[in-house]
Amino acid sequence: MNWDRVEGNWKQLKGKVQAKWGKLTDDHLDVIAGKREQLVGRVQEQYGLGKDEAEKQVDHFASGFEEKDFPEHPKKTSH
Repeated sequence: MNWDRVEGNWKQLKGKVQAKWGKLTDDHLDVIAGKREQLVGRVQEQYGLGKDEAEKQVDHFASGFEEKDFPEHPKKTSH
């Protein structure tokens, strides 16, 4: 998954991020603003993880999304 897509759709993904990492507050999510390194750092800090493990979790989370999860360019349907 292209992280730019995650960052560009951050407002829609905040709920999913908070469901995954419940210790992250709305304030944390506002500061993170879709930036991968910020998310890795907060996950690492809040859950006491090493950087490698936090990166692994964040990358695994992002890999769970497909293009259809991002409605920026909806497919046209013919009538």
